[in-house]
Amino acid sequence: MKMKEVFFKKKNSVLLMILIGILLTGILIAIPTGYEDALIYQDMERAVGKVIDTNNSAIITSGLVQSGEQSCTLEILNGKFKGKQIKGVNFLSGSLEKDKIYKAGEKALVTISYQGDEIGSVVMSDHYRLDKEAILMLIFAVLLIVVAGKNGFLAIFSFLITVLTVWKILVPAYLKGYSPVWIGIFITLFLTVMIIFFVYGFDKRTLAASSGAMLGILTTCVLGMLFTDMFRIHGAVMPDSESLLYSGYQNLNLTSIFMSSIFIGASGAMMDLAVDITSAVHEVIEKKPDITWKEAAKSGMNVGRAAMGTMTTTLLLAYSGGYITLLMVFMAQGTPMDHILNYKYVAAEILDTVVGSFGLVTVAPFTALVSGLTLTGTFSPGKM
Repeated sequence: MKMKEVFFKKKNSVLLMILIGILLTGILIAIPTGYEDALIYQDMERAVGKVIDTNNSAIITSGLVQSGEQSCTLEILNGKFKGKQIKGVNFLSGSLEKDKIYKAGEKALVTISYQGDEIGSVVMSDHYRLDKEAILMLIFAVLLIVVAGKNGFLAIFSFLITVLTVWKILVPAYLKGYSPVWIGIFITLFLTVMIIFFVYGFDKRTLAASSGAMLGILTTCVLGMLFTDMFRIHGAVMPDSESLLYSGYQNLNLTSIFMSSIFIGASGAMMDLAVDITSAVHEVIEKKPDITWKEAAKSGMNVGRAAMGTMTTTLLLAYSGGYITLLMVFMAQGTPMDHILNYKYVAAEILDTVVGSFGLVTVAPFTALVSGLTLTGTFSPGKM
């Protein structure tokens, strides 16, 4: 009878977590960003076009770089002009990073300028990838559920809510000029509690893991602000930040946004470590219910020590992976190591990695201590 009660209790807890996930997702979807009606896209139709034929005669090739424009005959596959064949233009700027060349049979995302039923111009934005992205996400979701079961299903809610929170709240708040550090801290702490809640539910482990992760995030925040100033790092080191200023947002504090990016970027690794330690302490206590809080905390700390070695390297690889071509340029040019380490953008990556690692080092002992006290019943909010 007792086993049956535990089963129904767990089942009801999972259902409640699913309902909370659906509610939060629905609320975030409904929240307007305030930037939906951009003037640049008014009186325009966004559609998918299939390339029927191409004309490359106006493309100017100079070594690896191509400029000019490519003209394509397109069949519109959806929207107001579905079924029509129209001419589209693919402008080339001479940038390998941004330019694309279309071939017959490929699909493109196009922007159609029109008045009434009269088409003015058709600009080809990029290759159409949304269908492939949807397939990839679906495969990931199915695999996650198959491997992790209910935890995998709940992890999908964590993923959706995180994406929506960043897009619907964090980014608009930054654009509107609110304090990046305070907004970043608030959003990161909210996501930390929410993500860990979807792992453990209404459980003491949620309190223990969240507390540990929060301390690490706050430590990273303080150190990030301090050393960004000491290193004389300007927020313009972030990709596309200058383009943002030239788009009419000159008053944004890019340096504060960079500071917030440090603890936001490291928060995932800190959550991971906090959950690992909390789960390990919980397993030890399950196997040995009479264990003292000191022994439980020591076991958690042992797990934390092992995990810290890989987690700090994880941060290093995560941040440096996108800069492999830059490292190749330095080596190809024979740039001295002291010059490399002193460059502003390299120093910014060092700051990201080392300050994030400080947070991880803080997370381990505090999570082990809180888990030992909370999960053994030595400390419980209900006893206060």
